[in-house]
Parts: sequence; structure tokens; C-alpha cells
Amino acid sequence: MKILSIQSSVAYGHVGNSAAVFPLQRLGHEVWPVLTVHFSNHTGYGAWRGPLLAPADVAEVIAGIADRGVLGSADAVLSGYQGDPAMGAVILDAVDTVKAANPDAVYCCDPVMGDFGRGMFVRPGIPEYMRDVVVPRADIITPNHFELDFLAGRTTTSLPELLDAVDVVRATGPRHVLVTSVLHGDVPSGSLEVVAVSDEGAWAVTTPLLPINPNGGGDVTAALYLAHLRTTGSPATALERTIASVFAIFEETLATGTRELQLIAAQDAIANPPERFAARRLR
Repeated sequence: MKILSIQSSVAYGHVGNSAAVFPLQRLGHEVWPVLTVHFSNHTGYGAWRGPLLAPADVAEVIAGIADRGVLGSADAVLSGYQGDPAMGAVILDAVDTVKAANPDAVYCCDPVMGDFGRGMFVRPGIPEYMRDVVVPRADIITPNHFELDFLAGRTTTSLPELLDAVDVVRATGPRHVLVTSVLHGDVPSGSLEVVAVSDEGAWAVTTPLLPINPNGGGDVTAALYLAHLRTTGSPATALERTIASVFAIFEETLATGTRELQLIAAQDAIANPPERFAARRLR
């Protein structure tokens, strides 16, 4: 599979493309990374250096790929954090170009906006832009529970409510929805769930809640789910394999006591996801 991945990049650590590209390559996929920023490190440190690339410059890079006559051979477009509607427009233009040449191509969007306990951490207007413009154009989205609630315009505290919210969002366009960091009344203490919903049904995986929330976890999850969904055609299998790999990465990160994802150390669990978590069918 060939994937056009339009995301941020950091020299030190793993977020954005620096979190997504290696796992995809380790699974055997060709990735064309297009950078929206090139920072020294992720912004969670509170200080960083490096350029924020202009949307016009990003568009030029994509146009250069198109000049090679290969853009239409892409099977998927992947995007994460979008800090500016102008950058979002560049990404959506790329999606249109790829899909015009390859109607079977898909767009996977991680609608990064916020999280429980932090609220929205993007610029004002970005959440509404993601909800009203970007998400309806996506085929696959990977929001966390907080972001799903915003996209659906409701607060969900039970599994039936969450599934109803997913249905509301899917009605706007996306066929596949992966909801991460799900917490509801039936989730056992010390655990959390990840829920996958598609036309074929809905499934959940329950995992222990590790005392870690590293930057870049959502970027890895979106990339792996896109890859496994497209190669297997099964949301349940993609869910199981994605969460097995991500959990192994988190375990390795926790064991080393660092704040950066240990992608290299956990690469075998990326290439060969352990059969660790079974997806249970919800409907």
C-alpha cells in the first residue's frame, strides 16, 4: 500500500509523521511523508525550535509529487493535527486529487482537537472546522472519546450513548470510526476501551489502563488502524492488531521511564502484533 501522510514532524521523539511513518514502513507499506512543521521536539515540552511550514509550501511539495505522475497511485491519505484551516484546505485538495485518479483510495483523518481533563487545546475555530468541513470528507476517522462527543454534539457516559454518537458522526460521511480512550459506566476500574464501528458492525477491545499518556499515541494508532483496515478489510481484526501493537509500545515506553514513544524498541510488536486482545462484537 502507498500512503500520502501529511503531518507534522519532529527531529527528536515521535509525534505526527515522526510517529506514523516508521510503523507503516515496518508493516511493509510505502509512505510519502509531507511535513506541515519541522520542529526540534513536540510542543509538550513547552519549548521547541524549527519552522512552521506555510500552507503554500506544503501544497508545492504535494504538487511536486504529482509532477512525478505517481500521486494517483496512492491508496490512502493520512492526516493528523491541523492547526490552520488553510492547511486543512491543502490536505483536502490533495485528497480530491488522489481520489480523482484512484477512486478506491481512502482518506483517514485523526481529528485532533482535545481530550478529557484538558478540554480543547487547538486554536478557536479549529474544532468547528474539523467537524463541519474535514470529518465529512473522511472515510476513516480516529477521534478519542472527548473528540467524538464534540463531533456528535452530545455527552456520552454509556456504551449505547457512545454508539449512538458514532452513528450521528457516521451519518455526516465517514464510513469507519475508531474511538480511542473510551470510558463509560461499564468499563471496569483500571481499564479503558477502544471501539470500532463500520457498516459491518461494532466491536470493542478492553485493555488495562497504563499510567502513561505519551504524545504521539494517537498518531501511531491512526496509522496502524488505517494500515490494518485496508490490508485485512476487517474492522475487528484491525482493531485487535492496532491495540495490541500500541499497548506493547506503551508498555515499552513505561518500562524505560521516558516520555517519548519507544517505537524502535517495540518494532517487533508493530510488525507482528501479538494476539493479546480479543475484540467483542457489540452489534
